[in-house]
Amino acid sequence: MAIPKKAARLITVDGTVFRWRVRRKPTYCQGNGWGPMTFAVELAGASGRVLLVSLPCSRPDAWSGERTMAIRPALVTATIRMALDHGWDPQQAGNACELALTDENLAELMNGRPPVYDVPYMRRWLPRAADTTVREIPTGPYRVSAGEVEGG
Repeated sequence: MAIPKKAARLITVDGTVFRWRVRRKPTYCQGNGWGPMTFAVELAGASGRVLLVSLPCSRPDAWSGERTMAIRPALVTATIRMALDHGWDPQQAGNACELALTDENLAELMNGRPPVYDVPYMRRWLPRAADTTVREIPTGPYRVSAGEVEGG
């Protein structure tokens, strides 16, 4: 099945042009935080096998406020190279090829750096002291990396 061209982005990896896209609206399971954040990749000029990539985090628009991350072109490029190394042939016709990434895979794809996750609703977990005013509570965005929370 082809990826819709509307809202799809083009990316060139090793001289080959691909089209990638994140689903516009979450599925019911993704909205509840039960399903992972996903994106799809295919060749831009021809039809073939689509690569469906699942990340070990939730979508930013999930209703439960789970950890999430931005999908940047550098991550898409590294994921495409990884899938090609694992046998994905984008010119071959057939069913979609599924690739489920783990935290360890993401660290490898990002040159050994651990993934950085955003937590969109972190403010509701902040401790509320009797003498704390709203101005003293950090307003975010919050980022979680290797078990530490950074607030801003």
